[in-house]
Amino acid sequence: MINDTIAAIVTAMGAASVGIIRISGPDAIKIGNLVYSGKAEFIKTPSHSVLYGRVYDQFNKKLIDEALFLIMREPRTFSGEDVVEIQCHGGMISVRKVLEIVLRNGARIAEPGEFSKRAFLNGKLDLAQAESIMDIVNAKTEKSLELAINQLQGALSILVNEVRYELLRLVAYIEADIDFPEDDIERLSNTQQLEKLVELSDRLINILRTAQKGKLIREGLNVIIIGKPNVGKSSLLNALIRETKAIVTDIPGTTRDAIEEYINLGGIPIKLVDTAGIRDSENLVEQIGVEKAKEFITKADLILYVIDIIEGISDDDKNIIFELLDKIPTIFLANKADLQYNQDNLKAIKSILGEKELILISAKENQGLEAIEERIAALFFEGSLQISGEAIITSARHVQALQGAYDHLKGAINSIQNDMPGDFVVIDIRSSWELLGKITGDTIEDDILDQIFSQFCLGK
Repeated sequence: MINDTIAAIVTAMGAASVGIIRISGPDAIKIGNLVYSGKAEFIKTPSHSVLYGRVYDQFNKKLIDEALFLIMREPRTFSGEDVVEIQCHGGMISVRKVLEIVLRNGARIAEPGEFSKRAFLNGKLDLAQAESIMDIVNAKTEKSLELAINQLQGALSILVNEVRYELLRLVAYIEADIDFPEDDIERLSNTQQLEKLVELSDRLINILRTAQKGKLIREGLNVIIIGKPNVGKSSLLNALIRETKAIVTDIPGTTRDAIEEYINLGGIPIKLVDTAGIRDSENLVEQIGVEKAKEFITKADLILYVIDIIEGISDDDKNIIFELLDKIPTIFLANKADLQYNQDNLKAIKSILGEKELILISAKENQGLEAIEERIAALFFEGSLQISGEAIITSARHVQALQGAYDHLKGAINSIQNDMPGDFVVIDIRSSWELLGKITGDTIEDDILDQIFSQFCLGK
C-alpha cells in the first residue's frame, strides 16, 4: 500500500509555452484543490476532466499563474492512483514556483522513475513494459522508437508469460507424479516431458538470437573511419553526413583530434568517428591524435578503412590491416575512384586483402555511399532491418535472465536423459520459471527493482 503523494515537473526545463507538474497518490485531488482557484468545484469534478483556473499560493495569499488542471481518478490512470496534472506557462521560474506550492501543500518530490514504479506496483504495467518507457524517451531513430513501443505493448511480456505458463504446467505434472505415484492421474512420460522442454528451450534461444539486433537498434553502431593521412577520411565523413563538418585539405595530418557525428542508416543510429591519419610522426600533437585513433579502434563495432587508390597500398596500410584490425569487422574502401588510377594499384590492393571485400568509392563525388550502407546492413542485420511487431531483446538484464533460464532448461533436459529422479528435473524448471519472472517483475527483488527505476529520468 502506497500512502504518500508525489509530484514532479514532467516537462523539460527552459523557455517553453507549457510546463506540466504531475501529482500522483491518495491526496492528489486534495492537493490539487488546495492550489486551484476557479469557479468549479474541484473535489466533485468527474474523472478525466479539465478545469481552467489559477494556481493559488494560500500561504502568501496570491495568485501565481493561469493553468489548466487535468483531473484523473484511480484506477484509470497511468500510475493506477489519483492523478492531477497542472499545465501552466513554461519557463524556469513559473514551473518551479508551481511545484514549490504543490510540495508545500503535502506532496513530496518524486524520485527518478517513481511514477513508472507506481504503475508497476499497481499492476498497470509489468517490468518489461515499464523499462520500455525510457527506451521511448531515449529513442534515437524511428526504428528504436518502434521497438520500444512493441515492448510497451507487451510483445516480449506475452512471449515470456507463455513460456512461464507452460513451465508451471510441466512442474504440476511432474510433482503430481512424484507425490501420488499410485493414483490414477494424467501423467507425462519422460519422452513427452523431454519434447516439451526442448520446444520451450528452442523458443528461448530464438529470443536470445535477437539480442544483437536489438542492441544495435537501441544503441546504434560505433563506426570508426581509419586510414593513413590524406586518403580522404574527412571527405568520407562529410559525404556520409551530407554536411561539411571536417576540415579537408591536401596537407597530411590535418585531422588531429577525432570528430564524431551521427547518421541514421535505415532506422539505425550510427556514430561516425573521423580519426587522425595513422602514421609515424615527430609532431607531438599528431602523435597524440594517432594514439587516440588506435584507442578508438578497440572500441569500434565496425571499421571503415580508407585506402587511396591513386597512391596504392603501402607498407603502412599492410601493418594497420594485419596488426590493428584483427577480429574487428571492417569494410575496405578504395577512395578517389573518380580519378584516373593505375589498374595495377587496384590489383595489388585486392591481392593484399584476399577474400576481404573492397568497395570503390569517391568521397568527393559521393560515389559508392549506397554500397557502404548496404554492406553495413548485410554485416549486422543479414540485409534486413525489419521489426514487424516481433519480440526483440534490447536489455542486458533481459539477456542475462533469458540465458540463465535457457541453461536451466538444458539442465532439466540433461536430467531426464540421464534418468535422474523427477525432483532434480523440477528444481531446474522452477529456476528457469523464476528467472523469466525477473523480466516481467513477478519474481524480482526489491533492491534490483529500485536500481532499475533509479535509472529513469525525473518525472517518469
